[in-house]
Amino acid sequence: MKLSRFLSGVTALALSAVAATVMSVSSAEPARADQTGLRAADPSVLRVGGTYVSVQSTGGGIAVRQASSTGGLASAPARQVWSDTRNLGEVWAPEIVVDGGRYYVYFSAGRGSAHRMYVISSGAPDSGYTAETKLALPDDKWAIDGSLFTFNGQRWFVWSGWAGDTNVEQNLYVARMSSPTTPTGGRSVISQPRESWERVVGNPFINEGPEPVKDPDGRLHIVYSANGSWSDQYCLADLRLRAGGDPAYVWDWYKSNGCLFGSNRATMMAGWDPTLHVNGPGHHSFVLLNGDIDTSPPAGPKFPSMFHAVPKGTPYTWENRYWYTGTFAWWGNTTYSRANVPGPNTNTGWSLKFFE
Repeated sequence: MKLSRFLSGVTALALSAVAATVMSVSSAEPARADQTGLRAADPSVLRVGGTYVSVQSTGGGIAVRQASSTGGLASAPARQVWSDTRNLGEVWAPEIVVDGGRYYVYFSAGRGSAHRMYVISSGAPDSGYTAETKLALPDDKWAIDGSLFTFNGQRWFVWSGWAGDTNVEQNLYVARMSSPTTPTGGRSVISQPRESWERVVGNPFINEGPEPVKDPDGRLHIVYSANGSWSDQYCLADLRLRAGGDPAYVWDWYKSNGCLFGSNRATMMAGWDPTLHVNGPGHHSFVLLNGDIDTSPPAGPKFPSMFHAVPKGTPYTWENRYWYTGTFAWWGNTTYSRANVPGPNTNTGWSLKFFE
């Protein structure tokens, strides 16, 4: 791994300016993934000052943990901040973000085809949350794994959902937001599980767990999970928006040519290696300052991430998933290729390396 590849296209001045806001995140983080004691899925973690804040679904509710390191979250007290008093159903994959100094937790709740996105909010990370509000997402279809982010001054919401009312495949959608709780306009599909390497496991085929991050050139990425979460083919892949592209226009997005973080060599993108210690890594969290993609890391250093996976040598089941601490870094001059698209079908820019 050559540092010169990381630094391509980034001036020393830009590097130092961005690094000043985020370098402290990485200074105490491990160089390889560590299994935490938390037997759970779908980590969502951000940093507020020197404190790491996580959310998770817990038996009919949502709990918040706070610790001085990502590795310390598993042993930190879990404080329940919301309970399903209206019997909405299964509570999945809460995601915590900060907008305007206020904490918002987005989660999916429902039974079967009734799953929809909800939001609660508070002025503090671990108490005082409002009652849940259903997000009025365009078309009102099955929706999970949603998250809010701001890109170029515009709020967006990204989630995994169905095109119609049946469970054929899970696509990734975005919609503009006029506030943290109010979608505006229509939904736009930005990814469908149509590549051979993301169709190894189906029924349904899956794109889910989308997480936004911004690369050293200021381009938007959505890193997501592909293949069934019930199999060790589960992996992370990347969508990269072209320079100056519209996040709502599907043909402005370019997809990695395989998994960037996975445990099966056959589905990995060329030049990316499978995991050594875990199977089926997926549904990750970039651990950013205030969860803000404008604090995404510069090229060069490794920065913290969290993901769930099953330790190698253990049967791959949902019950055997643990939260893991890991790291990621930018990898420059990487070409993504797509067939059957209008205009140029290749795009070169930053990709990501994930580390155990």
